[in-house]
Parts: sequence; structure tokens; C-alpha cells
Amino acid sequence: MSKSTFVYTIYIRTSAERLWEALTTPQFAKQYWFGMHVQTDWKKGSPWQLLFSDGRVADTGEVVEAEPPRKLVLRWRNEWKPEFKAEGDSVCTMLLEPDNDAVKLTVTHEMQRDGSGLIQAVSGGWPQILSNLKSLLETGQPVATALHRPGA
Repeated sequence: MSKSTFVYTIYIRTSAERLWEALTTPQFAKQYWFGMHVQTDWKKGSPWQLLFSDGRVADTGEVVEAEPPRKLVLRWRNEWKPEFKAEGDSVCTMLLEPDNDAVKLTVTHEMQRDGSGLIQAVSGGWPQILSNLKSLLETGQPVATALHRPGA
């Protein structure tokens, strides 16, 4: 079966524990995820929601794996764009690997369909979000306060 895959790797000067906290704490996420945050208890099988700053639901899914501070796997469904929602579920895997005084964070977002519009969209969003996360953890400030959407 064909699939669409986006992989992004970034090195962040922090500890795996601090990076895990940044990925899983709503108040921290709001600082680098353009005001958005995730609600869940981070337990395997639990539902999760990514919420816009005004409380609208952007994405939903299920926690497939949560192994702090090493691995997070989410079943992911877009809820706010009908064409992406119609594509069905994707899977997002975040691997945290200590590397000297940094952590190698690899995000793999994939869908079991060729030519996914969602995967194309996240390939523009993830680099912005992760750059903000890296900057926030290393300097105390995100790079940008608004998501840049090419062509918008």
C-alpha cells in the first residue's frame, strides 16, 4: 500500500526530560505552537485533542504509545479542514534520543495513502513549530508568534 510520509529531525540543546515536558504540557506548548495546545492524560489508549487558542478543536486522535521521555506515538485526525478530515487518520511518531548535551528529536508523520494533502500541509507546519520549540528551549523565546502559511 502506498503512503505519504514526512520526517523532520532537529537537535535541541536540552535534556530529554525537559523536551518531553515541553511536548506534553499545555501551558508550555501554547508558547511554541502559536497559542494551540493538546489536552490529554498521555496514557496509552487515551483520546487527545489539539485546540486552537479560542478553544476550537483542530485535531483529535488517540495516544498509541507514550514512553516518557523517549517516544510518543499519536493517531491523528484533522478536524477543521473537511478535505483533510476526509483523508482519515494519520500517525505521528516523536522519538527523543539524547545526543551529548542535546536531544535529537525526530518527528515522523505518515498516512496510509499516496499524495496526502494533510501530510503536505504538516510538512510546512512542523518545521515552524519545531523551530519555535528549539528556540524557546534554548533562548527562552520562540522564533515566531504566528504560523506562516505560504500562499495564504
